[in-house]
Amino acid sequence: MESHMPSCESRDILRNPWSAFAGFWLPIIAIVAVGGPNFSNRWRTVVWTAALGVMGVACIVNALRCGRRHCYLTGPFFLVMAVVALLYGVGVVPLGRGGWNIIGVGVVIGAVVLCCGSEKLLGKYRRDPAGDNSRC
Repeated sequence: MESHMPSCESRDILRNPWSAFAGFWLPIIAIVAVGGPNFSNRWRTVVWTAALGVMGVACIVNALRCGRRHCYLTGPFFLVMAVVALLYGVGVVPLGRGGWNIIGVGVVIGAVVLCCGSEKLLGKYRRDPAGDNSRC
């Protein structure tokens, strides 16, 4: 009996260029754009917090939508990093003058390790143990 349910891959927002742009590339562009010396700490705080929050929510939505393994990890990671950016930006977390660089490097390394590592170890999509992909 053939299932008419969409596959895990077809529900993956990373496969849709517009969704991927809105949920991931636009926030990354925003973070890079305000990373230079021409922007105040206030702008960086607002943009980095919002951008990392958008990425975190997009990952969680994608995990629930298609079962993309790394999204189960990167979603919460980006949300935690959004909180770190906010707390650093308002002066609660003392990371020194290079705090934005520390946060940025942490985000890049964490995202790469969580994305690549989890998919290499566990596969790209969560699958139902019975092989029913309609619930992935």
